[in-house]
Amino acid sequence: MLNDPRTVRITGDDIAAVFRRADDADAEHRPADRQGGPVPEAYVWCNLTSGNGTRALWLLLLPFMVVNLAHWMRPTARGRGRLVRLYGLLVRLTGLSLTVLFVAAACEVALDLAAWQCAGTHACAARHSWLGFLSPEASDGGWWSLPGRRLALAALVPTALTGLLWYLSLRTWSAYESQQPIAHGTEPEEPEEAGPTALGRPGFWYGRRLVARLRAAHTAAGLLTVAAAVGSAAAHHDRAPGGPAVLGVLGPLLEAALFAGAAVVVWVVCRRGRTDRRLDGELDTRVVRLLPLAALTLLVLTLVYAGWQRPGWESAGRLSGDATFGAVTLAQGLLVIVLAGVAHALYRSAPDRRAAMRGLAGPAVAMLACALGGVMSGGVAQRVSDWLDGTGASIPGPPVVLTWQASVIPPLLVLLLGLCGWLARRAWHIARDEHATVAQEFPGETGDPARTRRIAYARAMATLTDRAPRIVAVTSAATLLLGAGALVGALTTDRTPGRAAQGSYPVVHGAAETAQALGSWLIGLGFILFVTWGRRAYKDASARRTIGILWDVGTFWPRAAHPFAPPCYAERAVPDLTWRIETWTRSTGGRLVLSGHSQGSVLAAAAAWQLTPATRNRVALLTYGSPLERLYGRWFPAHFGPAALGALHQEVVCWRNLHRLTDPIGGPVRLPGDRGPGVDRPPLGDPLAYGRTEAHPLPAPILGHSDYQADPAFAEERRRLLARLRPEVPVPRHPGEPDDGVRSGSGAPTA
Repeated sequence: MLNDPRTVRITGDDIAAVFRRADDADAEHRPADRQGGPVPEAYVWCNLTSGNGTRALWLLLLPFMVVNLAHWMRPTARGRGRLVRLYGLLVRLTGLSLTVLFVAAACEVALDLAAWQCAGTHACAARHSWLGFLSPEASDGGWWSLPGRRLALAALVPTALTGLLWYLSLRTWSAYESQQPIAHGTEPEEPEEAGPTALGRPGFWYGRRLVARLRAAHTAAGLLTVAAAVGSAAAHHDRAPGGPAVLGVLGPLLEAALFAGAAVVVWVVCRRGRTDRRLDGELDTRVVRLLPLAALTLLVLTLVYAGWQRPGWESAGRLSGDATFGAVTLAQGLLVIVLAGVAHALYRSAPDRRAAMRGLAGPAVAMLACALGGVMSGGVAQRVSDWLDGTGASIPGPPVVLTWQASVIPPLLVLLLGLCGWLARRAWHIARDEHATVAQEFPGETGDPARTRRIAYARAMATLTDRAPRIVAVTSAATLLLGAGALVGALTTDRTPGRAAQGSYPVVHGAAETAQALGSWLIGLGFILFVTWGRRAYKDASARRTIGILWDVGTFWPRAAHPFAPPCYAERAVPDLTWRIETWTRSTGGRLVLSGHSQGSVLAAAAAWQLTPATRNRVALLTYGSPLERLYGRWFPAHFGPAALGALHQEVVCWRNLHRLTDPIGGPVRLPGDRGPGVDRPPLGDPLAYGRTEAHPLPAPILGHSDYQADPAFAEERRRLLARLRPEVPVPRHPGEPDDGVRSGSGAPTA
């Protein structure tokens, strides 16, 4: 970034820091040496997303990250404050269902498949010696051989998983998100939808109170899920005729306590959302401390209750996994449907033709998060069942609901292949049209058909990014419909493991069995590939950088819907930039050009919104390869919509944006009401030259999203911005040149 091998760190640490060239380290103390020229600085934040190998483990938290994105995809709204709060509430409840689903999957593996089914079956336990001490066939019947005690011991696995998620959420908050933004006071209380964007509010990048509250609720939900899995099996036995009278009374009491605890968890999640209008550093101490502790106490009491000796109790069949996974699937489907209705009502209040999926992007992404959670939980259960049940007939296996959910994967993959074919056909048509365009841009030079084809193909592939909303819409709708079909199929299934209900349509029955078998294999393969990719990324820095690109968008937003999502790096990066800009301009009286490429341009805009008006009037923006409008403006219209970007243009001194037609990520800003070039410079040529020229004696590469500094337009625009920041130096303008939409300011010279 600095084009110099000798750099020094000015401020920051090993995670994120500001660097300068060694010769510029004390430039403020030697103004005469600079002769009015700029001092370049580089803010490096890559270690926040793709630093060490532990970032690869965040792949396991992918569904949590996706549902958190759905929270920020809310459409722009006018006068619908209650609907805005209802939208956030529904997304938080969807996130809570994902936590219950993950812990229930761990309970299915540890409690049902291992401790209940395999350890309780002689043929299965004999193949796995590590389960021998749990088997009733052990010599003299070991102390752990009773079904309740086996379940109590196996409950340590999902309990440990819940504790690990709690610890990671707490640790990552302290490491990445605990940096307080610079204090700007408190905004007046206004409706939720007031203002062009919430990114400029004092407390937007500091969500400590909400994250702590949600962390306590989700941790309690996980512990209560484990307690319900253990306690329901024991209570079911105690309700049978002839069961112990004392235990028959304790069971309903514990179930009532678990139900009350679940109601409190839901109340805590529903009661309070984000507070952005002030720096909210207070904690709900009672909720944060007492709720997980109460849930843990209930879990311990349930384990003691289940471990009580019950003569004649034997494990047979499955635990109540079908009811649990069926209820979670139904709840998630209903939440997504209601969320779609709320999003549509919000969109109608302030329609935005550029918004992805007409405001339904949030519900669609929430549906994909639920689908990812189902695939991961079903994949784990299926692989563990296949590993334990070597013959395929010794244990009943995973719940029928998971088997039916696996059966929808083959038709969904067929649909995705069809969408890929449609994209390929669309790209071919666009590339064919671009041939003529390339010939017009390079008249008399297009004598190399292969060169022309590569340029046209690069432009065609770059346009496919704009088709992403359609792909997500079709995939989400199909997932919802197929998931509903799988749930209906599970309800009508014969309880024989893996067998669909026999009916009068043998063709349908055979297709269902084939889809179930193929889907179970595919879901297991997908989980293996997922783990393999994570392991590769753990060891390979290049693969970890690829995952870092995914985290660039996914972890830019604060954790507002799920506390176990990967940490938000912007809650460290934006305060870093804001503090640096505010303190530097205050101490030197200087001005600066805030330059950002790709995701860096998003951070630059977020930092500019956080500046005080006085400081913002001393800042110019230079963005290139920027997804501000093309991705963020379409998918997050409430925060990066036309009104927000237009307000930013008016508040900074000046702003220019560079883009290429071959760039699949960056694009124009497209501010409403632009006259003349406006913020956007016309698309840069790519490649810089078609054939061999004096300036490019060798073939120029097609750069796409990278190396914007190689284009002379970059240096030209930077020079113009620096000149605009210095009012004592007039900017040259040729006669007849239109106004470029850039406003000049007044103040101290550039530093």
